[in-house]
Amino acid sequence: MSLGDDGYGGNGQGSGRPDGDYRDYGDHHLTRTRLPEGEGDPYAPARRGGRGGRGGGRAGLSNRNLVTVVGVVVLLIAAIAFANRGGGDSASDDSEKGGGRTASAQPTVPTGTKPVPGRDPATGIASGFAQTEQGAQSAASNYAVALGSSDMFAPNKRHDIVKTVMAPAAVDKYQSTLDQAYSSSFFKSLGLKEDGSAPKGFTFVSRTIPIGTKATKFSQDAATVEVWCTGLLGLAGEGSTKPVTTGWFTITMQLTWTGSDWKASDHSQKDGPAPIGGDVPASSAEAIANAVNGYGGFTYAR
Repeated sequence: MSLGDDGYGGNGQGSGRPDGDYRDYGDHHLTRTRLPEGEGDPYAPARRGGRGGRGGGRAGLSNRNLVTVVGVVVLLIAAIAFANRGGGDSASDDSEKGGGRTASAQPTVPTGTKPVPGRDPATGIASGFAQTEQGAQSAASNYAVALGSSDMFAPNKRHDIVKTVMAPAAVDKYQSTLDQAYSSSFFKSLGLKEDGSAPKGFTFVSRTIPIGTKATKFSQDAATVEVWCTGLLGLAGEGSTKPVTTGWFTITMQLTWTGSDWKASDHSQKDGPAPIGGDVPASSAEAIANAVNGYGGFTYAR
């Protein structure tokens, strides 16, 4: 008897199998050893699947993989649908159920409150904020934008802004303080002309962009709101010696309820928090000027 006759080797001749097929060992004189569950002989031939004959194990594995993939996709779709349901309603629902998710815990979650409907006719600054903590934060954000705008460098526009955002009792004080601060020497330090206008061929940029707000104190008649901001300041134009740069600062604004709206009674500013600068290359002066002239600002509402 040769090795080929027993199914252990040879080229299949004389093995009694058609076409010399010796891959299927079947029951031809092989000794089978039953190993404990979970162990296996790495040198033994692959076990045939109970169903489907050869390749049944692969088919079963493929089916299991398919079921796993389908299950993961279904879970992802369900998670996305849950996350996108109803915006502010989900936050209120969770808080009612004791889940701990509230607008105060997640200050960037939209609350569903509509933006303020009013605007000051002289300045276009939003008005008519609600007598709520959210309304106070929205007022502080909009007032920070106005007080940091390029319009503050023109005396007439600056006076209109101060009258719009400041409480009546604080207008005269701040009008005088700001008129002294926006001096010809200050304008010169920014590359502007003595009257605060930009030289010919240049675009002056001064913008404040709120990143987030926090009410540190609140009552029905008064509030203290911190507004974390980034800002742009400088002259955009070919050959500018005062190019547009970014800054990071926090404005603390004291607000008073005047009977129909929130108005600022006092405000201060400090540097930071400032993140690490990114690796985006600076744009050309022309690109910055076009962006400033082409992109308008926002009305902020919590």
